[in-house]
Amino acid sequence: MELRHLRYFVAVAEAGSLTVAAARKLHTSQPSLSRQIRDLEEEVGAQLLTRTARGIELTPAGRAFLEHARSVLAQVEAAAEAARRVAHPTKPCFVMGFLTGHELTWMPEALQILRDELPNIDVMVSSQYSPPLADGLSKGKIDAAFLRREQGMPDLAFRLLVKEPLLVVLPSEHRLAALKAISPGDLVGETFVTVSDTAPVLRGVIDNYLKRSGINITPAHEVDHVVMAVSLIASTGGVALLPAYVQNFLTSSVTSRPLKGDAPTVELVLGYKKSNESPALKLLLSRLDELVARTSKKTHEVEKVDRSFPHRN
Repeated sequence: MELRHLRYFVAVAEAGSLTVAAARKLHTSQPSLSRQIRDLEEEVGAQLLTRTARGIELTPAGRAFLEHARSVLAQVEAAAEAARRVAHPTKPCFVMGFLTGHELTWMPEALQILRDELPNIDVMVSSQYSPPLADGLSKGKIDAAFLRREQGMPDLAFRLLVKEPLLVVLPSEHRLAALKAISPGDLVGETFVTVSDTAPVLRGVIDNYLKRSGINITPAHEVDHVVMAVSLIASTGGVALLPAYVQNFLTSSVTSRPLKGDAPTVELVLGYKKSNESPALKLLLSRLDELVARTSKKTHEVEKVDRSFPHRN
């Protein structure tokens, strides 16, 4: 298995068409792309894609493989950047931090914005919880971070990127999954999974929403990040309130539903130290609207493909 197999597979999955992926994304011929996908399926030992009247769709095995493939490609990009940094130690280093799970969405677009500066700088990527990212910004160890709006950091500035609505995440076979939208009262009596104090901003949003709704729920489990939450929901049959980006990590056994009414939101912001004079940071800040627009467009394109998958509906 080679990296190009993963890139080809992800391109086809996101395009929903071999023809579109071959012509617009990969600039190769469709027969060649088809052979590469068949080689990948033989290597994996499972069918990953299937043809339907609507185009190409992922099989259950393909859905499980997709997010792992995306993660591998993101890690390879980070490894390449780290290697370039070591090979060119005289270049200034620009450190970007990402709230764990968001690097899949925001890192490729941020690097594209910085492409003109990349020959002159080395980029290091750090994926952590939000409070350590804020601490790294304050101590000058991180130049820019995609994180929550942490409190008690007067030396930091935050620029809003997106407000993510909270969704109800639950097993696909759960009785509440039959509903188009779920009210907070429906959660009473369920095994409730919530985030721990490693995510204080998100935990505060969840707790405040339940309090405003007049709901008293004692969490059965606390987790450190959303991937752990998805695994726990699948194994315990529990439910959780999590930000919309959790949909990047859902398996066939776990799904999501919107909340009825005015759903709470949690902010993702770009944070930086006010005194930081990095040219790369200034470039990133000057093109922040472009970054948000590019990422939003990419997310919507992926969602168009995902809506055809039963476990996402």
